[in-house]
Amino acid sequence: MKYIKKRLFVLFIPMVLVCQSCWLYKFGTANIPPNMKTVSVGFFENVAPIVVPTLSQAFTEELKTRIRTQSELNILRENADGHFEGSITDFSYTNVAVTANEKANLVRLTITVKVKYTSTLDDEQSFEQTFSQFEQFSLDNGSIQSQERTIIPIVTKRLTEDIFNKAFANW
Repeated sequence: MKYIKKRLFVLFIPMVLVCQSCWLYKFGTANIPPNMKTVSVGFFENVAPIVVPTLSQAFTEELKTRIRTQSELNILRENADGHFEGSITDFSYTNVAVTANEKANLVRLTITVKVKYTSTLDDEQSFEQTFSQFEQFSLDNGSIQSQERTIIPIVTKRLTEDIFNKAFANW
C-alpha cells in the first residue's frame, strides 16, 4: 500500500506542474500593450505587376478581420494607437512541376506585401517589413483562374497571421 501511495505521489506532482504551466501561457494570445485600445488599417493598394482587381480590398478586409477576431482592439479610420499601411508588391505564379509532355502541373501562387506598422504608444513596436507567402496547387483540379478564388484567401490568411504576429505577438 505504501508503494502505491508513493508511486501515485511521484506521478501526481509532475502532472500538477505541467497543468499549472499551461495556465501561465495561452497559445494564440496577443501581446498587446494594456494601454492600446485602437488601431487603424489603411487600404493596401495593389502595385504588383499582375493586378487582381479584388485583391486589395480582400487583403485589407482580411487584416481587419484578423485584428477583430484575435484582439479586443477597436478599428478606427484615423487617430488610432496603432496604424497599418502598405501595398501589395508582388503577385506571381511559378511553375513548380512539369509533366512528361512538358506541361505545367503544379503551380505556386506567391503574394508579397510591404507593411508599415506605427505604434503611437511605443515606437519600439513600430516596424516596416516585407511579408511573403505562397500556396501550391495542381492544375489537375482546374485552371489557374478557376482556382484563384480558393487559393488567394489561403495566402492572404497566412500573410495577415504573419503581420498580426509581428505586431502583437512578438514572433
